[in-house]
Amino acid sequence: MITILTGGTGGAKFVDGLRNVVPPEELTIVVNTGDDLRLWGLYVAPDLDSITYMLAGKLSRERGWGLQDDTFSCLQAMGQLGQPVWFHAGDHDLATHIFRSQMLADGKTLTEATAEITSRLGIKARVLPMSDSRVETRVMTPSGEFSFEEYFVQRWFQDPVESVRYAGASEAKPAPGVLEAIRSADLVLLAPSNPVSSIAPILAVPGIRETLLESRARIAAVSPIVGGAAVSGPAGTLMAAQRFAVSVAGVADFYRDFLDLLVVDVQDATAAEELKKSGMNVLCTPAILGSKEDRIALAKSVLEEALPPPATPVPAAPEQP
Repeated sequence: MITILTGGTGGAKFVDGLRNVVPPEELTIVVNTGDDLRLWGLYVAPDLDSITYMLAGKLSRERGWGLQDDTFSCLQAMGQLGQPVWFHAGDHDLATHIFRSQMLADGKTLTEATAEITSRLGIKARVLPMSDSRVETRVMTPSGEFSFEEYFVQRWFQDPVESVRYAGASEAKPAPGVLEAIRSADLVLLAPSNPVSSIAPILAVPGIRETLLESRARIAAVSPIVGGAAVSGPAGTLMAAQRFAVSVAGVADFYRDFLDLLVVDVQDATAAEELKKSGMNVLCTPAILGSKEDRIALAKSVLEEALPPPATPVPAAPEQP
């Protein structure tokens, strides 16, 4: 059994590789909800939706978010009505938000709503939000404090970042099944997601980091930092704001208290050797998730390195005459 902590486009690409080499029934995917927002009165869960659409084979290949071949007529109409249109929700994507919002209004939890949506889309992997409680990633800048999606999408992550906090995390509880998925896993994987905005909100929910520390599973993380810079997005800026080096060493420090293996790209081979001297186990392998073949190759490399080899059967003793 494999449990993955994930968020963002890098996380969805990594899970795409895993689902092609591991039976989906063996995957539990714990997803960041710190990016969730209200849009036009609807509850939108960007990371949950990206994982769900990817597992259903519906994720837009061009954008890396939203649904393939979606249209945006409603967005245009809402703009004409003077409503905010900086978050580009597609027409078919809106159906998911409406359905989820209806279930939440009827008293269902986010976990229950997610299970219903994934079931109706024929998804066999288990997808869990990190919490049913509201946790919001907040980014402090010289221009004020913004939700993560406001900082990332509306403002194009151009603001200098002073700090990041996770509002509501201290009062939140892990969603049902999250701690059990970590405890029962043979392997826990941290996707190449932004450590500050995608993984840290999950770790900020009381009980999750503690369970990782106690887990007997191997815990491996794939670095989203390659060659001293983020593969995409503001991971470097946010790591620097949290006083971590923008390097594979910084990623190692971010997860060091529970990490068994760090996976880095071949561009960081020299840095990997230095990390090994500090006692960190490091796998150096191609880790840029461009094509489907790249994703599958990375998944295979991580599993081969991180999973314990199958036990060799002990031959039965010969019968005595």
